[in-house]
Amino acid sequence: MRLNLVILFSLVCGFCFAQESRTVDSRVNARAEEWTSYEVETVDALKGFRYRKADPETDVYGGWMTGRQEATGFFRTQKIGDRWWFIDPEGWPYIFKGVAVFSMGGSDRQKEALVNTFGTPEHWAEDQQDMLRSYGFNGLGAWSAVDIVRKSPDPMPYTVIVSPMGMYRSVHKKKFGGKYHQSGWQGYRFDLAMVFDPEFDAFVEKALKPIEKFRDDKFLVGYFTDNEIPWVNDALDRHLTLLAKDEPAYLTVKAWFDERKGCDASAEDITEEDRKAFQAFYFETYMKKVVPVLRKYDPNHLYLGCRFNQHKEEMASKEIFEVAGKYMDVISINHYRLWEPRQDWMQNWEEWSGKPFIITEFYVKGEDSGLPNNTGAGWNVRTQQDRGLFYQNFVIELLRSGNCIGWHWFTYMDNDPQNLKTDPSNRDSNKGIVKWNFERYEAALEEMKQLNDCTYNLIQYLDKL
Repeated sequence: MRLNLVILFSLVCGFCFAQESRTVDSRVNARAEEWTSYEVETVDALKGFRYRKADPETDVYGGWMTGRQEATGFFRTQKIGDRWWFIDPEGWPYIFKGVAVFSMGGSDRQKEALVNTFGTPEHWAEDQQDMLRSYGFNGLGAWSAVDIVRKSPDPMPYTVIVSPMGMYRSVHKKKFGGKYHQSGWQGYRFDLAMVFDPEFDAFVEKALKPIEKFRDDKFLVGYFTDNEIPWVNDALDRHLTLLAKDEPAYLTVKAWFDERKGCDASAEDITEEDRKAFQAFYFETYMKKVVPVLRKYDPNHLYLGCRFNQHKEEMASKEIFEVAGKYMDVISINHYRLWEPRQDWMQNWEEWSGKPFIITEFYVKGEDSGLPNNTGAGWNVRTQQDRGLFYQNFVIELLRSGNCIGWHWFTYMDNDPQNLKTDPSNRDSNKGIVKWNFERYEAALEEMKQLNDCTYNLIQYLDKL
C-alpha cells in the first residue's frame, strides 16, 4: 500500500512538474546588450496531451497511414474539415517536417570531413537522411543536394528551387557596368523586380525547362521560384520616380497608371489605393510569366510559391495573397523577426488566398556553438536546448492555425567559419542542426525530435480544443 502511494505521489508530482512554464532568453545578435525572456510552450507541458503516445505508422514518404484519401501518385493538398494537409502519392496525410539546404558544404575542410566521416557523397546522403528521420524529420527544403538524394535507396521527399528572376538579375546588372547605383537588400535595383522587362521572359524559359527531368518523380513535393523577391508597398512610386523614362518598366507602369487615373498622371497623384492595386498588378505580372511555363514543363507537381519574407509588406498585404491564391498550390513564407507566428496573420493568409501555407525558413542561433553569431535574421539564444525549445514553441503555434502544412528549419549545416568565400551573413552564425564538420547539435535535435515524433497526435489534440 505504501509503495502504491509513493508511485501515485511520484506520478502526480511528475505531472505537476511537466505543467510548469519554461522561458528562453533571446537577443537580436551577439553585439546586442539587451536580452528578452520569452515563455515557450512545449509538448510535455500541454495540459492533457499525451506526448509519449506513438503517432500512426508512416509510409515510404512519411505520410501517416490513417485517414487515407484519394491517391494521385504525386503530392497534392486537401482541406479535411477545418485543417489543411499535404496528401502524399499513396493518399496518406502528410505534414512536411523539413530541413533546408541539405548539402555537404564546399570548403576544403568540409570535403575532408565528409571523406573521413562518410567516405562518399552517396554514403553521406544515405546516412544523414536516416539521421534526419531518427529525429522525426520527413523531407528536404530548398537548395538541397537533390541529385544525390534521388540516387538514395530510400530518398526523402524533397523540393526544388529555380530562379528565373535571379538569373535575369545577374545579366540585367551588366547593363549598368556590373553594379547598380542603388540596390536593395536582395540586390535588386531600387528594390524592384524586373518583371516588366521583355528580356525576362527568355530567362523564365531557361530557368524552368530543366525541371522536365523531375516530372515523374513521386518523391518531389514541388517547386519554389526565386526567393524573397521584394514586393515592396511603394513599388509604384519607385517605378515612376527612379527609373529612366525610356525603360520598358517605366513605360509599362506609366501606361497602367494613366489608364487607371484617366489622365496623364504623375507620382504626385498616387494614393494608397493606387499603391495596393499596383502591387497586385506588379506581382501578378510575375505570376503570369512564371507559372504557365512551370506547368508546361511539369504538370504533375505542386507550385510552392516564391518564398515571401517581408512581414510588414508582403505578409500583411491582402492584395499579394489574393493574387498568390490564384496561382500557388501552397504559399511559402520565410518567417523571421517575430518570436512566434501570429494567429491573426495566419488566419488572414488563408482568408485572403484560400490556400494553405508552409514556413520555408526559420531558425535561432545558439551562443554555446562557439560561433560569433553577429549576422543573420534569426535571433540568438543562449544554448542548443533553447534552440530546440524555440522550435517546439514556434511549431505548436503554427499547428494551431489549421492552415500550416509544413515547416523547414534553416538550415542543415553551419557553414565553415574559415571559408571566406561564403556569404558573410551565413559564415559566422549557428543556423545548422549539425556543425560544419557534421557533428550533431544533440541538445537542439532532441527537443526537435520530441515534437516531431508526436506531430500527428498533437494535431488531433489541438483540433479538439
